[in-house]
Amino acid sequence: MEELFSDEYFMRKALDEAYAAFEKDEVPIGAIIVSKNRIIAKGHNLTETLTDVTAHAEMQAITSAANYLGGKYLPECTLYVTLEPCVMCAGALYWSQIGKVVIGAKDEKRGFQNAGIKLHPKTEVVFGVLEKECSEVVKGFFKSKRK
Repeated sequence: MEELFSDEYFMRKALDEAYAAFEKDEVPIGAIIVSKNRIIAKGHNLTETLTDVTAHAEMQAITSAANYLGGKYLPECTLYVTLEPCVMCAGALYWSQIGKVVIGAKDEKRGFQNAGIKLHPKTEVVFGVLEKECSEVVKGFFKSKRK
């Protein structure tokens, strides 16, 4: 049985957001932000729905968390995201001073690490939580587009 409030538990919640994006025909990336073992923000890609290239899952979640907390900094928070953030989202995470980022699957083409970008020096980063599941949802989406 999966431990309550583990990284795997919260990544499954982020995967729920990715599936919600998939249902909307959006690239299926999901994100949640947790503070004190409580989900305070959720987000999934809405770039097509909003016709906004900045409407990534992470951006949706960061904005929602900041509004919930009433401040722009998130040092006591953890972001769970199904795919490695892009350069834009990494920049937003840097400026939010988020305490921890837990990433499902790496994005070898567009991920922030491949571009040489670093998050805030105090931000802890964990890769590979439910990597297979996180990778499969994205691969399945693009496979369905090639039919």
